[in-house]
Amino acid sequence: MPLSAIAINCSLKSSDDEASSTDAMIHVLADAFGEHDIAVAETLRIADYTVLPGVTSDEGEGDDWPQLREKILAHDILIFGGPIWMGQIGSIAKRVLERMDAFTSETDDEGRMPSYSKVAVAAIVGNEDGAHWSSAQLFQSLNDTGWTIPAVAACYWVGEAMGSTDFKELDSTPDKIRTTAAMVAGNAAHLSGLLKDKPYPG
Repeated sequence: MPLSAIAINCSLKSSDDEASSTDAMIHVLADAFGEHDIAVAETLRIADYTVLPGVTSDEGEGDDWPQLREKILAHDILIFGGPIWMGQIGSIAKRVLERMDAFTSETDDEGRMPSYSKVAVAAIVGNEDGAHWSSAQLFQSLNDTGWTIPAVAACYWVGEAMGSTDFKELDSTPDKIRTTAAMVAGNAAHLSGLLKDKPYPG
């Protein structure tokens, strides 16, 4: 069976506000995954939904997380996109991670979380330092909640500290970003294919 991917954009702004640099980085990765015949089915802009605070898979009336969770888990690969704010991954990304904490108590008979044998990579952007710390926050939390992190799993760009240029405003994608995206997609595709053929035993 072919592999499939989905992306989440944890920008602090909704789709109605303005274009997103996180989306631009997700597009770079999506193009790279396309070279491996893996389509990114959709990008979920989390700020467009109501994701209530909490650590369960359903926090009750008005919570959109259950439908988002279902969509995310329907795919083999997750591109987790988010911006750097104050030197760390943004608050919406943290809320998503907190909601994924429910996976730890949703195991099957072999002790496997619903995210087991699924691969996650990161798309990170910002105008200040913090890419390494942001990816560390993401990868530790994603690993704790059952996701598998491949080698070279983060594609990021940071502009000058306190600068005014965003990734979406660049005239072209830097060669280093494209090279890194190709490595991220290639490693993730390889690992995901192995896990789909032979899932973790639990």
